[in-house]
Amino acid sequence: QVQLVESGGGLVRPGGSLRVSCVASGRTFTQYAMGWFRQPPGKEREFVAAISWNGRSTYYTVSVKGRFTISRDNAKNTVYLQMNNLKPEDTAVYYCGADRRPQGLTVAGTEYWGQGTQVTVSS
Repeated sequence: QVQLVESGGGLVRPGGSLRVSCVASGRTFTQYAMGWFRQPPGKEREFVAAISWNGRSTYYTVSVKGRFTISRDNAKNTVYLQMNNLKPEDTAVYYCGADRRPQGLTVAGTEYWGQGTQVTVSS
C-alpha cells in the first residue's frame, strides 16, 4: 500500500502561482512514477502531469505545458506541481497518483490516489 497526502491548495488570482505537494508513505517511493490529475467542478477527472521514478522524464497535458512544472524529491518522498500563470479554467480538485509505470498514470489505471486538494483561481 502507498498512502498519498496532498497539500498546498487554495485561492489564487488569475495570473498568480501556487505549488501543491504530495507526500508518499508506505512503500519505497522510488519504485513509483508519480502524477497529478485534476477534476474541475462538474467534469471528469483528467491527467495533468507525470514524472518518472528518477525525475528524468516528465509528461504534461497540452493545456498546462509551459505553465506547470512537475518535480520530485526522493529524499523527502514528495512530488510537487508548480503552477504559474494560473487561469480560472485551472480551478479543480488536484489529486496525486502513484503507479509503477509512467504509462500507468491514467485516470483508469493509476494504482494509488490521494484525497485531493482544492485549487480555486478567481478574482
